Amino acid sequence: MAGTDEGAVAAADDALYVLTAVLLTPAQFPSVLGDDYPEACAALDLPPLADGYGLVLGQDGGGARWTVVIDDVSLVAVAIASWDCGMEYELSPDERAVVTALPGWPLAVAVAAPGVPAPHDPPPETAGRTALCPPDTGSWGPAQRRLGADEIALQWAAWREQIDDDAFLPPREQATAADSVPPGEPGASTGGHAGVRRVLAEAHGYVESPPPLGRVRSSFAPGEARTLRADGPGWSMVARTDDIAFVLLDDKPGEILPVGRGPELPGLLEALDKMAVRPL
Repeated sequence: MAGTDEGAVAAADDALYVLTAVLLTPAQFPSVLGDDYPEACAALDLPPLADGYGLVLGQDGGGARWTVVIDDVSLVAVAIASWDCGMEYELSPDERAVVTALPGWPLAVAVAAPGVPAPHDPPPETAGRTALCPPDTGSWGPAQRRLGADEIALQWAAWREQIDDDAFLPPREQATAADSVPPGEPGASTGGHAGVRRVLAEAHGYVESPPPLGRVRSSFAPGEARTLRADGPGWSMVARTDDIAFVLLDDKPGEILPVGRGPELPGLLEALDKMAVRPL
């Protein structure tokens, strides 16, 4: 996404040249910031308001990075939808919608405003607090695991076509098959993997005792299906309600474990979809 460099909102003592914007709501938040909505808000020192926020990322006239938090979620949603369609949209929130201006960017931004110095953090005396910075994704860990799950959700068809029915072998054959899978490629699993069993058990626990808001999210998928995303301590799961699931684990760097439907998964996915938060 890319905003217009003509749009400007107040940030500190200067105008903000808008580069991009993201939603921070229970159903849609940058998962790199946390496993759930309250955790993502805590990363920005924001209270987890039910209606959520819009995050506007840009630079001031001196090139400093700022994140302006606004409570006009609909405005940011319209801007994002317009940009995704290749349309221009000047994101200029009313000053009354501004909740706070935070120094730095919580996410990596690949573009910069023209005509101003290169992006840099504002000086502490101006910022008033430590500048935000993107989570470290240089090595495998929670942030990279969640980004991996994001990519699978976005490119479901590409990942799904790598798996056929033969991938889901009888339990006694799984260990041998898994040993032959190169790192970073989907491995064979019907839930027999110890880590996968733990994930399925914790996901069942979510149905019985609702987790923090945003741990389970449901979004659009082709046909009548839904794309489900669930996260927990050390794991992420992406699934289609009419298909299989993929599991990523903190303690299995780069591995993507597919879970066949079998007798258990369909009912679990249906129950998770019923309790999941959905975009408005």
